[in-house]
Amino acid sequence: MEEFWTVTSADLSMRRHRLDVPPVTADPGPALPVVVDPTRQYQLWEGAGAALTDSSAYLFMTAMDPASRHRILQELFDPAQGGLSTLRISMGSCDFSSQAYYSYDDLPEGVAADGGLQFFSVGEGRPGEPDATRDLKYVVPVLQEILSINPGVKILASPWSAPAWMKTSGRLTGAGRLRLGEYVGNGYRYQDTVDFVYAQYFVRFIQAYRELGIPIAAVTMQNEPSNAAGWPMTIWTPEELTRWGVDYLRPALDRSCPDVEIFFGDDSLRFFSRPVSDYMTQAESTCFAGAALHTYSGRPGWIFNATRQFPAWRSVMTERRCMLDESVDEASHVMFGEIGTGLVRQGLGAITLWNLALDERGLPSWAGTSGRRGVITIDSGSGGVRRNLEYFMLRNFGQDVPVGSRRVASTSYTADGRRGGLGSVAFTRGEGESSVILYNPTGKPTRAALTWNGMGARWQQVEVPAYGTVTCHRSHGAINTCAVPADDSFTVYMTSHPADDHDETSY
Repeated sequence: MEEFWTVTSADLSMRRHRLDVPPVTADPGPALPVVVDPTRQYQLWEGAGAALTDSSAYLFMTAMDPASRHRILQELFDPAQGGLSTLRISMGSCDFSSQAYYSYDDLPEGVAADGGLQFFSVGEGRPGEPDATRDLKYVVPVLQEILSINPGVKILASPWSAPAWMKTSGRLTGAGRLRLGEYVGNGYRYQDTVDFVYAQYFVRFIQAYRELGIPIAAVTMQNEPSNAAGWPMTIWTPEELTRWGVDYLRPALDRSCPDVEIFFGDDSLRFFSRPVSDYMTQAESTCFAGAALHTYSGRPGWIFNATRQFPAWRSVMTERRCMLDESVDEASHVMFGEIGTGLVRQGLGAITLWNLALDERGLPSWAGTSGRRGVITIDSGSGGVRRNLEYFMLRNFGQDVPVGSRRVASTSYTADGRRGGLGSVAFTRGEGESSVILYNPTGKPTRAALTWNGMGARWQQVEVPAYGTVTCHRSHGAINTCAVPADDSFTVYMTSHPADDHDETSY
């Protein structure tokens, strides 16, 4: 059996540094014993990745030459390298955009409504050409290139705002609500309502992307429906989302693209502070694939208000911004601990972070926010790349946990990933293949001893650095042992940033 062990330190002085395979001993000694038990199986692993915002795509297309862009996209998404397998995109503009805000149905002067979606367009021109507009300018050509590298990448799409004419505010930016129940056609039929037309807007988007060779696997109905931010946004209550999803969106998708899934929520864990059964029946829950969550506020256990109400639901993380100026230990606690350990142990089946790439100032951002970072940082002048802590958390999963693995029981000494002792997550796939990720949330190195149920007294000891991770991938087949390339050298400016909802503590 082949084994591949790596170690990553919180300060990135060790970046998935390859370890010698630990020898087998008959006794764990003073090390903390970690037992992997493949007989106790939980959720399927769907993958890890990030959001390809217009800002990220802009940098890939403008800061890099074609060869450099293909090289970093291959590093990120090739299953033989970084192995990222999920992407989130926005339907129309989000706050991180290099272009002025737009929807797919912006009306010309003097036109008040567009019940037939005559003005619908995801963009004009050839993808990637200088005269291309909207999604075709940057996002679509980068997606097409990623899919040429890994056709299996799963794409989830979320709207930040409905078209302005569909909203009570009449504006893309700011809160506003969908004009639910209002008529925009020549009559009073089901299909004359804003509710129906907005569902067709989703269908038209999915069809337009399909024609561009980009399959959309899933959608959410609204990014952060409780967030009244100043950028494009639409406000919904859970009850409104339920009714619109059940009565309009799911039927519209069933008629035209029945394989596209809908994930419910797409908001911070506070969205699930009430059991979903308060506003949704068991029959209605079958319209949704599961719960989508962000990790900016709320309690981790609130996810059970969705997944334990409807056991067929899956849970996926659709957003968490990368770090700002957090300390090394805090950044590790959030990424390696709370997300990569705590939430995965509570059923999370996919991890998607916010902003695959930003530049050395945390830009571009049409909302004017700065000082943030992406999973990778791209120098806007040279096209150089720096790989951030988030990159290594995602790569732990992308390289060592194959999509389709199933999480299994493993000993863990932390309840939430940040407090207590050593944490672990473990997975199996096929005959004899297994993956284990260990995280040390303490300020001192911790010695761990790893074994598998059914192996008897056979222990392998390894040291997990303070706030760092160790991974182990075992298989009878070939294993991806690709090393992480070196970073380029350039200056990163962590500038000040306006306060917003995403500056809340994680839980």
